[in-house]
Amino acid sequence: MKKLRNQISELVKIAQECPENLQQICFEILLKHAISGGEGQPAVPQSEPKGNGASEKKEPKSVIEQASQTQDDLLDSDLHVKTKRFLAKEKLTIEQLSQLFYKEGEQILPLYDDLKTTRTSESQIRITLLQSLQNAIRTGNFQTTVEATREEATTRKCYDMNNWSNNYSNNAELFDFEKYSIKLQTITLSNKGKEELANLIKEML
Repeated sequence: MKKLRNQISELVKIAQECPENLQQICFEILLKHAISGGEGQPAVPQSEPKGNGASEKKEPKSVIEQASQTQDDLLDSDLHVKTKRFLAKEKLTIEQLSQLFYKEGEQILPLYDDLKTTRTSESQIRITLLQSLQNAIRTGNFQTTVEATREEATTRKCYDMNNWSNNYSNNAELFDFEKYSIKLQTITLSNKGKEELANLIKEML
């Protein structure tokens, strides 16, 4: 068990050397290689003998190269009809959306790192808007969970516990509540919130 933990820790360190938006897929590829190798090492293709009996090793593709091959731009068929209507109403295109999100298998993941603000309160709202858009691409529901926004804010080091509730209440017109409550688990964008989201998309491009 200790050996397994050490191997996984090593894989995590290797994956962390990849760009941030590729770290998860890099780790998954490394882990698959480790499992298929049988001894916790990436499986290397066996060399094939040449005519003179010498062997030549085939260079395995890099982890980043394999990861990039799994990423695709968003297609019109990936969008829910409600999301298509949102784009049309706000005069946005799928090409613009593809500058912020990409498809990896069945997942829709963000491409952006910068929220284009240094203010903690504004970061909180922008995280909520962008997560709602990410979920809406496939479901048509412009909503996210309070827990998901809190987790991302913590990761981005912009989680302000003392002003979290007040910040939502001060921006209540963007959401489906008049005043934020700690009992809330899901946050849905109002029409005003969707307009603010459209402005944010244009600002981030």
